[in-house]
Amino acid sequence: MAAINQAPQKVVALPDQQAAAAKMGRRRLLSIASGKGGVGKTWLSITLAHALARGGRQVLLFDGDLGLANVDVQLGINPELDLTGTLAGAGALREAALPVAETGFDVIAGRSGCGSLAGLAGRGLDCLGQDLARLALDYDRVIIDLGAGIDDAVRQLAAQSATCLVVATDEPTSLTDAYAFLKLSWRENPEADLRLVINMATTRAEGQRTYDTLKKACESFLCRTPPLAGIIRHDRAIKEAIRHQSALLTRSPTCPAAEDVERLARAFTGDP
Repeated sequence: MAAINQAPQKVVALPDQQAAAAKMGRRRLLSIASGKGGVGKTWLSITLAHALARGGRQVLLFDGDLGLANVDVQLGINPELDLTGTLAGAGALREAALPVAETGFDVIAGRSGCGSLAGLAGRGLDCLGQDLARLALDYDRVIIDLGAGIDDAVRQLAAQSATCLVVATDEPTSLTDAYAFLKLSWRENPEADLRLVINMATTRAEGQRTYDTLKKACESFLCRTPPLAGIIRHDRAIKEAIRHQSALLTRSPTCPAAEDVERLARAFTGDP
């Protein structure tokens, strides 16, 4: 006679299934880095997440600047649970994902000036990367806004991602720091998918010249050619959006910089 009210058996994923799921999740991770601060990396992360969401994708933006997080500040949000709280055991990482009104994407915020995050390293970063890969299975794309610089924590988080966009401007220090990031990342992983985004370009032609300068240095000294992912033009509307703690594609969806980020987003969706 069949058992009555028998408890359902828990299905446990086999190691091979877990490895396959982790690999699939990492393919959905997209990091955004910069050797130098002040090049618009966080703004670009927010706007790219918004552009992908407007294209019908399920997107999560993760604030991976472990010492100086500011995605929440730029968006004007105040989450009850952030990354610091999840690491302290206040909740699971997925519970910290907060929908951002009028954008269609979710955010996991960090906490600016938190020493416990800034000191996260080694095994802790590995575990965080694994958690993000698992969480990415619930999204079409997870964008990781990395901290500025080329330290081990930044590069380790970037290495967790399938693709890393390196943001640079025409400032000499930005170019040299972007080059250093590329050099160290390729030294550690020659197969790393690193692509350049030139931000704050006066014109597209000027942005192309900035890219050509960095490309020439990489070809001459690294024997590598970093692909150009996109050129984002300088736009006053960006400053206004940040000042009003509003997403650019909400406040000024047809401005030149918005058009450029929309074009960049289409490169990751396959849309024409």
